[in-house]
Amino acid sequence: MLVRLAETSEVIAATSSRKVKSEALAATIAELEPAEIELAVGFLTGAARQGRVGIGWAAIQRAAEEAGPPPTVPTITIAEFDRLITEVGGTVGAGSERARTDQLAAFLDRATEVERPFVTGVLLGELRQGALAGVVTDAVAKAAGIKITVLRRAVMLSGDLGHASQIALTGGAEALTEIDLEAGRPILPMLASTAADVTAGLEATGPASVEWKLDGARIQAHRVGDDIRLFTRNLNDVTDRLPGVVEAIAGLDCTSVVLDGEVLGMREVDGDDTPQAFQDTMSRLGSDGETSDPGRFAMRPFFFDLMFLDGASLIDTPLAERRTQLERVVGDLAIPAIATDDPVAAQAHLDDALATGHEGVMVKALDSDYQAGRRGKAWRKVKPVHTLELVVLAAEWGHGRRQGWLSNLHLGARDPDTGEFVMVGKTFKGLTDELLAWQTDAFLDRKTHESQSGHTVYVRNELVVEVALDGAQASTRYAGGVALRFARVRGYRPDRDPHNADTVDAVRALLPRAIGDR
Repeated sequence: MLVRLAETSEVIAATSSRKVKSEALAATIAELEPAEIELAVGFLTGAARQGRVGIGWAAIQRAAEEAGPPPTVPTITIAEFDRLITEVGGTVGAGSERARTDQLAAFLDRATEVERPFVTGVLLGELRQGALAGVVTDAVAKAAGIKITVLRRAVMLSGDLGHASQIALTGGAEALTEIDLEAGRPILPMLASTAADVTAGLEATGPASVEWKLDGARIQAHRVGDDIRLFTRNLNDVTDRLPGVVEAIAGLDCTSVVLDGEVLGMREVDGDDTPQAFQDTMSRLGSDGETSDPGRFAMRPFFFDLMFLDGASLIDTPLAERRTQLERVVGDLAIPAIATDDPVAAQAHLDDALATGHEGVMVKALDSDYQAGRRGKAWRKVKPVHTLELVVLAAEWGHGRRQGWLSNLHLGARDPDTGEFVMVGKTFKGLTDELLAWQTDAFLDRKTHESQSGHTVYVRNELVVEVALDGAQASTRYAGGVALRFARVRGYRPDRDPHNADTVDAVRALLPRAIGDR
């Protein structure tokens, strides 16, 4: 029953102890029927198998208002919740907004008091209970009575925690060992930790491959004979959207291969290929193809790792050997890299990357294997980090773990011409529980008005907050024509006067350099 998952979510949200979370999850997972395991594990990590289905807070709120009082007897099954998500996601076209609200309201009408926040949290992707994939993986291993390392490897190679969990709980460790890397089946990508600079990166890795870090879209390429498939970092199939990349893979001298890399929008300027802004790459990747503006804008693949070649898995092979094989197989499609343990040489390579219009470098231990789905210590990313001092304009009431607190900050930069504040983005990243509690009181003390729904509270423009960000991007959403990229709160600055906060011009200065200026 769904209520068991909701009750468990409530229990683990109330504790910061990883051990308590894991034990509570393990007890619940052990009780699941085989047909429920895959779905339930996804829900407990806050990630339904359908992904995000376009449900927003406004639709959830309307549905909740239309639903009757919550029943006291639970009746909803896990499979019924899965069907709801599929039905809502498939409701499109004229009248779909009303139809979605009706579907949600009818479902919430059946949901008990403890089930309602769980349902909305999963639908919104806001199930902030501190039980992400790592904790749930621990819990599945406990429930199945197997070593965590065995399960992690199976998840890594299958790319699906829910599927691996079902195998673990029904077939045990022996069944999991049968899962291996296969060309044609995507795996979770290896992730990187951060390093303050190349020196720190090399101290962590030892001799390393120092590679340009492109500001593109992560891509995983699979080829089996003439069949070629391309997947995003979230394992979505985008093969049909990248015919030029497919053509490049088809021209490689191999029979089967799995490659990890980036696809990057490039535009020809004065005879040279110039990298384009991340949002331009993502916009083109989100379209139905790349045929418009031929010869001027192209989606180019660049690869940095080779995990499978001609029937053999290479994920346990040291990077130094994988890199040699990669360069042999893909040639000029390999991302520029140097093998070094010298910080001076690494810094020079970083400077070259930045001068060419890219965002930094990756520092990767030459003796490391490919740890799919893990953010290990073997890969370190080094790129400039920007900070701005901005003014809080408003905040939104939170969901899940942040329920009851004003959390999602509306951030404003000063317009130097008018002295008014211009909104440039939102963030709730970096906020601790203590900071959430403090700022909720501070915002309510400074409240001027709220949105019609009551979801957003507007405040006097008195509080200055320091945010770190990766850069900025052009935006039509905000009046200033610019938006923050990956902003996270570093702390409030009570010593700062809002009228001396950073200007919108300072934000615009972080936009990717104009074509031709790189």
